[in-house]
Amino acid sequence: MALTRAEKARLTQDLTEKWKQASSIIFANYSGLSVANISRLRCQLKKVDAEMKVAKKTLLRRAAENLKNPFPEESDLPGPVACIFNYADPLSGARVAFAFGKEHRQFQLIGSIFEGNIFAGPATVSIAQIPPRFTLLQIFAGLCQAPLQQFASICSSPLQSFAIALQERAKQLSPSTP
Repeated sequence: MALTRAEKARLTQDLTEKWKQASSIIFANYSGLSVANISRLRCQLKKVDAEMKVAKKTLLRRAAENLKNPFPEESDLPGPVACIFNYADPLSGARVAFAFGKEHRQFQLIGSIFEGNIFAGPATVSIAQIPPRFTLLQIFAGLCQAPLQQFASICSSPLQSFAIALQERAKQLSPSTP
């Protein structure tokens, strides 16, 4: 059943609002998935403050135009498109969608918009594989800590040698007790 002009306007307004609130947007091809699998994906996305909407590409394009945001070319978005809006963490929804795509080969990431830049499928997959922020901070802390530990061990090494030499000298100078 075709949508009326009023329904299209309402859907476009809804998509515009979601687009405005989103920190990033992922486009995915979902053809061949069952309704149960799509519902499972939506539940997983909801847990990470992301949301998936299925809409016609023309309505998505109008929502982008309303906000003067970029939109991928028609050739970059083949087939039916699901749009994943990430609200808090810009990568959380991408990670969930990537993991879901590993389990269900029909689901493929085909593009994304991060910080106003349009990325194609392979770049979107690379972005989805970036570790979470906390993990990146742990890696950074480890990188910062390693040189400090090396410096401390270099500095303490002569002190330990000096302390051992003092103890040996003290044993030599102390009168032996029978």
